[in-house]
Amino acid sequence: MITFDEVSIQKGDRTVLSGINWHAQKSENWAIIGGNGSGKSTFLEAIASKIFPVKGKITKPNYAEIAFVAKDYSFNRIVQAATQYYQQRFNSMDAEIAPTVREILQNQIKPIGTFDEKSVDLPPLPFTEEELLSKADLLKITHLLDRKIVTLSNGETRRTLITLSLLQQPKILLLDNPFVGLDVESREILHQVLNKIAISGIQIIMVTTPKEVPSCITNIILLKDGKIKKTATQITDFQQVIHNSSLKIAPEILSIIKQIPAKNDFEFALNFRNVSVIYKDINVVDNVNWQVKRGEKWALMGPNGSGKSTILSLITADNPQGYQNDYDLFDRKRGTGESIWDVKYRIGYVSPELHLYFTRTTEVWKAVASGLFDSAGLFKKLSEDERTTTDSYLKLLNISHLSERKIYQLSTGEQRQVFLARALVKNPPLLLLDEPCQGLDYEHVLYFRDLVNELVVELDKTLIYVTHYEDEIPACVDKRLKLNKGKVIF
Repeated sequence: MITFDEVSIQKGDRTVLSGINWHAQKSENWAIIGGNGSGKSTFLEAIASKIFPVKGKITKPNYAEIAFVAKDYSFNRIVQAATQYYQQRFNSMDAEIAPTVREILQNQIKPIGTFDEKSVDLPPLPFTEEELLSKADLLKITHLLDRKIVTLSNGETRRTLITLSLLQQPKILLLDNPFVGLDVESREILHQVLNKIAISGIQIIMVTTPKEVPSCITNIILLKDGKIKKTATQITDFQQVIHNSSLKIAPEILSIIKQIPAKNDFEFALNFRNVSVIYKDINVVDNVNWQVKRGEKWALMGPNGSGKSTILSLITADNPQGYQNDYDLFDRKRGTGESIWDVKYRIGYVSPELHLYFTRTTEVWKAVASGLFDSAGLFKKLSEDERTTTDSYLKLLNISHLSERKIYQLSTGEQRQVFLARALVKNPPLLLLDEPCQGLDYEHVLYFRDLVNELVVELDKTLIYVTHYEDEIPACVDKRLKLNKGKVIF
């Protein structure tokens, strides 16, 4: 049994959880829901002993019986050291320094820069090949075992990290938004996996969204402002809370943004002519033809690993194989003298991994302002106009109250809002939004979807929107490109 007795937890000078009284019987599987910044992830961290209460007491089983599924590959310092810069996953030579999925799962990770394999004394294999393949097959990652971790899609990385935790054979499994970044098929697979895990006797405690509560969940807790607002056994008991959206788009902020010039002097944002990207004889992008005219609104769809992120890396000029392909960006043939910064100047970009490349102590307003310069951090003093613009976007995304906080002090959803503001801050003519609603609660998903819709319509922006959820797509989107195994399906 796990018990919280009047538990309060702080991060820095901020109280995240306050006066929590809660207990979970061994036979109960719990889902934790709530808005951005409500304390959901901190709740899990407290169970995992990653953070400790300043008041109250937590009683729980031995730490070794609890597995906390990591959210990204920063869980290991050596793996994190291998992920040196954002474009690395698209550079085949630099990606080679990263460990493979198999090496991570079997704890055979060599320090970065190892030249002599015999100089590294690795521990014995913790799992047999049969054990490894059994769990890998369960999460459908067998085909990824010999891939470098930095080359995986966001969804593939998620499934790998869940596999890593399951191999530990825990009695309690903690998951923080495990469905984030997974395509429809992968979400269905994970639902089945979690149900099987629960039947096996492993207790599940997870942070998730109301629409992704597995059938094995027996109890649900709603957090609001660091306190327990309600507990129940059915997700339907929360419908009134879930569907009550009160956020509104401020017209006065939009009027300020409309005064910021956007460089819209092009006919085609992109024009791909038989574009292909090949890694180790595998066509990640296979003979793609695609035209996006100025002002068009597209949804880019496809399962995990279908080539979506690689397509985006060609548009953002982050992929070195762009130079060996025939395509135009903003009416100019790629590789005819333009710099990467010339391309990025016209693009506002959000990706699920972008926050990993920022110093965790960066203040929120600096992270947003860095979008003006396409840098991973702010390295110059802002002019008065630039600071006014930054403040306007903080207000637009309802995060002005977070302005002075550090990135590490924010919840996952709050971090997402910060990087959404960063993508918008320079009023770019092209928005590339790669799963921009990951980590947002239902209220903020609706707000951001409607905000994007209003912005791109009112400001005549070009939009490419990537998501696995149909209901997240803004109403203005009227064109689609679907990929599968690198090929255009429609």
